[in-house]
Amino acid sequence: MKKKLALILILAVAVFAFAACGGNGDTEQGDTDAVVLKIGASTVPHAEILEFVKPMLAEEGIDLQIIEYTDYVIPNTAVDSHELDANYFQHLPYLISFNESNGTNLVSAVAVHYEPMGIFAGKTATLEELAAGATIAVPNDPTNEARALLLLEQEGLIKIKDGVGLEATPNDIVDNPMNIKFFEAEAAAVARAVQDVDFAIINGNYALEAGFKVSDALAVESAESEAAKTFANIVAVYEGDEEKPEIQALVNALTSDETKAFIEENYQGAVVPVF
Repeated sequence: MKKKLALILILAVAVFAFAACGGNGDTEQGDTDAVVLKIGASTVPHAEILEFVKPMLAEEGIDLQIIEYTDYVIPNTAVDSHELDANYFQHLPYLISFNESNGTNLVSAVAVHYEPMGIFAGKTATLEELAAGATIAVPNDPTNEARALLLLEQEGLIKIKDGVGLEATPNDIVDNPMNIKFFEAEAAAVARAVQDVDFAIINGNYALEAGFKVSDALAVESAESEAAKTFANIVAVYEGDEEKPEIQALVNALTSDETKAFIEENYQGAVVPVF
C-alpha cells in the first residue's frame, strides 16, 4: 500500500512539473513567443539601418530577419507572394511603376531616407576642368537618368526642356554647349565605370558600396530639388498589411530619434533622414 501511495505521489509531481513548463519540458518561452518579421533589403545602407533597429524590435517580441538582395525585382515579388513581410530598398515612383508593370499589390508603409545622387570625378578632376566632348556615365533606367540630367542642369552644364522634370531623357536636352556624351549603364554598374569616363553620376547607395563618400562628390542633388522631394526610400508591404502591429513597430523604430541620429552620424550626408 505504501509503495502504491509513493508511486501515485511521484506521478502527481511529474504531471505538475510537465504542466508548469507548458507541456513540452521547456521552461523558457521567450524565443518561441517572438513574432518573426522577414524583410528584404539592399546591403547599404538599408540592411545596416535595419540591423540598428533590430534590438528595438526584439524588446517588443519581434524577431527581425534581414535578407539582403542585390537586385530590384526579387524583393518586390517576394513580398507580393508573402515570402517576405516587407522590403526596404526603393522609392515610391519605382514601386508604382513596378506594380503597373508586374501586376503586384504593394504599398508604402513609411518613407525613411533619401540618398542624394552625386557627380564623382573620373578622368577629369573638377567641374571647371571639363573639356568639350567629355563623357559622363549615367544610370540607364528612366527615373535615375532623369535625376542625373537634372543634376547636370543644376550645375549649369546642360539645359533641359521646360516642364519635363523627372521624365527627362537625353532627347530633352535643348542646350549642350560642351557637347557632352553619355555612357548609359545599369545604376549598380555606374560606379565601376568611373575610371573610364570623365565623370560618373552615382546613386547614393551605390556610391557607398563603392567606397565613395559624399564629401568626394563634385556636386550633389540639392535638398530642395524635385528629386529630393520625390525619391525618399520606403518600406514596402503587401497592400493591407500596413497596419499590422509588427509593421507598425518597424515603422516606429525606423523613424525614431535614435535611428535619425544613427543615420546622420554614420553616413555624413550620403543618406538623409526624411522624418
